[in-house]
Amino acid sequence: MAVIAVVEDEQAIARLISLHLQSAGYEPKLYETGDEFLRSLRGDVPDLVLLDWMLPGENDGIAVLKALRANEKTRAVPVIMLTAKAEELDRILGLEVGADDYLTKPFYFREMVSRVRAHLRRREWEKDDPTVRRHGKITIYLNEHRVTVDGKNLALSPKEYDILSKLMEKPSWVMTREQLLTAIWGADFDGEARTVDMHMTNLRRKLDEAGAKDYIQTVRAVGYKMCTL
Repeated sequence: MAVIAVVEDEQAIARLISLHLQSAGYEPKLYETGDEFLRSLRGDVPDLVLLDWMLPGENDGIAVLKALRANEKTRAVPVIMLTAKAEELDRILGLEVGADDYLTKPFYFREMVSRVRAHLRRREWEKDDPTVRRHGKITIYLNEHRVTVDGKNLALSPKEYDILSKLMEKPSWVMTREQLLTAIWGADFDGEARTVDMHMTNLRRKLDEAGAKDYIQTVRAVGYKMCTL
């Protein structure tokens, strides 16, 4: 049974949400403040979070969302924002910070349950999808030839993409420069191993700027590997 965290300070709304989630076969866990919810993450992590924007205290919805996306344990957990804010800029802000979806109050509870179901289903598909590779903040969608860091698209050159994809194929393995040259440039490539280093420098810079600093490690006198999480 999927566990749904409901972070909502209006108790009447929280109870209604809980009843509809229970009827749909989910296990809701209710939290009135962002602080209470963040403390709960020291234990089990929910499968999805329904998060109110206007929470009391310093940890409002946006602060909680940022904390979720900064935590390795909770980075991939789907978050649906619940808010009375209907302005387009507010919706954009929530999505840019890392929300997966947005429901403006008052909303239909059947629609809420449908969105919960859709996001949980998509997460299961991604877990089982061999065309999706994840390592910490980084996700590669092989079918789309696309890389994201914290859910935001990262612009890479074709060779930078190939290097990252190869390293993430077996993140615990160290790959030598020669192995990367052969795998990416081909066995007939007549260039030098420094070609790998040049592309690696650019790749690391882009990852650092996107918030994935030190995700690629240099193994001295051997080659490169992904960092240990």
